[in-house]
Amino acid sequence: MKPDAIIRTYTTQIRPCANEELNWFRQQPTLSEALRLAALAINSKGKRYSHQRRLSKTVLEQARDILLESEKEIHQSQDFDDLFALLERLLSPIKGIGELYVYDTALRIGAKIGVFPKRVYLHAGTRVGAKALGFDGKTKTLEVSQLPEWLQQLQPHEIEDVLCIFKDKLSVREHPMPEGLMRRSWCS
Repeated sequence: MKPDAIIRTYTTQIRPCANEELNWFRQQPTLSEALRLAALAINSKGKRYSHQRRLSKTVLEQARDILLESEKEIHQSQDFDDLFALLERLLSPIKGIGELYVYDTALRIGAKIGVFPKRVYLHAGTRVGAKALGFDGKTKTLEVSQLPEWLQQLQPHEIEDVLCIFKDKLSVREHPMPEGLMRRSWCS
């Protein structure tokens, strides 16, 4: 799939729904309610988000309890990196919670408190997309400036969506990168 087709598909078909999701969290009456919904992975229709469908109710309730107990600390997050690191630290003891849950939950909470990623966070799906573009799959984040120019017109959380959703449609052959970037490991 060509870059312009990917961007067009994302901006016309996926972005509106993604923005609705974030707006729904932003509009929650309290941070507590946003934390509860984010932790339980509940969408605006009262259903569980598909990314978290395999997590047990018990695991999600444990996460909810921890996040609600940590509301003050969460509210004090200065930026998305702080929020993500805090959630990673708080939730890592829960068996079954992985990097995708932490990212999705941080993004939803971030919408409520007004902090968004300034870099692209990688997890299982996005890592496949990043590898298809020639990046080392071991890094946790990529700077937007490291990515092909055609992706740089999107916000970092939108690039995360594209890398995940279109992971099987990306290839380094279609989106050539400078030779030095392809060999360099971004795991420093």
